[in-house]
Amino acid sequence: MKLHRKIQPLFLIILLVMTNSSWAQDITVHDPVMIKQNDTYYLYCTGQGISAFSSKDLKNWNPEPAIFKEKPTWVDSIVPDFKNHIWAPDVSFHNNTYYLYYSVSAFAKNTSAIALATNTTLNPKDPAYKWVDHGIVIQSIPNRDMWNAIDPNLTFDENNVPWLAFGSFWNGLKMVKLNPDLKSIAQPEEWHTIAKRKRTFELQDTDPGDAELEAPFVFRKNGYYYLFLSWDLCCRGENSTYKVVIGRSKNITGPYLDKDGKSLNEGGGTLLIQGDKNWYGAGHNSTYTFDGKDYIVFHAYEIKNNGRPKLEIKELQWDADLWPIVKPMN
Repeated sequence: MKLHRKIQPLFLIILLVMTNSSWAQDITVHDPVMIKQNDTYYLYCTGQGISAFSSKDLKNWNPEPAIFKEKPTWVDSIVPDFKNHIWAPDVSFHNNTYYLYYSVSAFAKNTSAIALATNTTLNPKDPAYKWVDHGIVIQSIPNRDMWNAIDPNLTFDENNVPWLAFGSFWNGLKMVKLNPDLKSIAQPEEWHTIAKRKRTFELQDTDPGDAELEAPFVFRKNGYYYLFLSWDLCCRGENSTYKVVIGRSKNITGPYLDKDGKSLNEGGGTLLIQGDKNWYGAGHNSTYTFDGKDYIVFHAYEIKNNGRPKLEIKELQWDADLWPIVKPMN
């Protein structure tokens, strides 16, 4: 659960698992997202100013400068005394520009905001390298909003209209239409709930609640929009119950249905990844196509290493009914 994960120490070993090979790297990551520019992969994750790494081969990773050496100037107006520990980035390339959405939040509150930074290159050695912060795109306020403005994911529909999915706990995961500049909400506003679980009615609005879901990621393939999301609790050692479930829809705004035809808005979700005797707390995924292959990226906790979290990258395969398949954790 992200509400608890952000205060945990980040001792993360990266383990990259491709089709028949695996490699271990001593780099610290959390909530990983990836993108490829030319012949280089870039990985961004939760951390001080947003942590960054690069690789030519998905084996040897080099640390890169944080996106923000200093916290954005506007952040203290949303989260007082913010320590520049920025959560769950999302990176995309569109119209010759890299768009990086990121989250700031107060612990265990929906005092949160999703903001945007852009760059024309991801290579810090390029003279044109410069992240430009555009500030808040979406903000959630306690006792006003029953959703949480964290965990962003940008997706374009079949008409190239941009949508931002996001959310954690409270009353479900949301999706909102953006303007073509990707910097603001389109007018008139169009909002959709894309997944939710039953929440105890008696809880205060400011309580994260017991509807444990977060981290939406929408992946377009096979004529469907696939919605990946994480259920249950992360970052609680052997008590971590994090897992990835999935639904799909012909329309980007839903309804998303699982394999049994149950709507994700009614608590549906087909299990894709969960822990086993060797792992627990597997979740917060992102999904990509690199060089003709589809991959799912997530983190998990390895029991034999005293629950130290690792990053997993696995190839996605597709069954006869066009549902994704992931090999067992080990």
